[in-house]
Amino acid sequence: MDPDKYLIKPSRMVDLAEIPTDDTRGVTKPEGKEQLEALAERLVKLQNVFYADGSRALLVVFQGMDTSGKDGVIRDVFGPLNAQGCYVESFKVPAGAETRHDYLWRVHAKCPQKGMIGIFNRSHYEDVGVVRVHNLVPPATWNNRYRHIKEFERMLADEGTIIRKFFLHISKEEQRERLEARLADPDKHWKFDPKDVEERKFWDAYQEAYSDAIGATSTKHAPWHVVPSDHKWYRNLVVATVMVQTLGALNLEYPTPDFDPKKIKVV
Repeated sequence: MDPDKYLIKPSRMVDLAEIPTDDTRGVTKPEGKEQLEALAERLVKLQNVFYADGSRALLVVFQGMDTSGKDGVIRDVFGPLNAQGCYVESFKVPAGAETRHDYLWRVHAKCPQKGMIGIFNRSHYEDVGVVRVHNLVPPATWNNRYRHIKEFERMLADEGTIIRKFFLHISKEEQRERLEARLADPDKHWKFDPKDVEERKFWDAYQEAYSDAIGATSTKHAPWHVVPSDHKWYRNLVVATVMVQTLGALNLEYPTPDFDPKKIKVV
């Protein structure tokens, strides 16, 4: 499976309606799960070296419609990692001091330091998504934010942050089935928000907003992958593959100690 098939090249026009949500590239579920196990082992080792090296940071951004699996992919792909070097941030409606600063202020404060993997479960892309769909800011405002975001991510990259962005792409029918499954399971009622049903009325508007945002902000240093996510196991496989390729390409090694281990005696 080649995840570059889902990579959005810079300056490409994007129409999510034309991108399949159920693609598996001929990989079967048993094959995918077997591959994921091997990737998980590799990812754990790569993270250990990444953390020890401490020369770069890694920012992973997840966006998607409700029920697209942001929580699930974070749990399934990043769950095995050492929590000392990996954390998750989730951005809700701005409140308090956040409302008295520019919209990127709170985001910048949560970006990972070198050696760390920072995962955004929703992100600054809400500021060109939900605000557009619900007319919370004028069109000129959210349109200018594409430029702001590209410049912000360019700065992060220049300062040593690797950025990978994933849009978890599901169909409207798949979302309906997942929402119904939450309603049918009392143990999942806590995850259900009646507002999610209301938001389905804006499905087409969200698809258009995300299409424009992805096309406008996928760059060489901060690329988007649109990940088919109707099949959870395949979604996990694509994300894990990108993560292993990203960290593996750095060719990092553990730092050389400033002492001779052979001369150290533990008594």
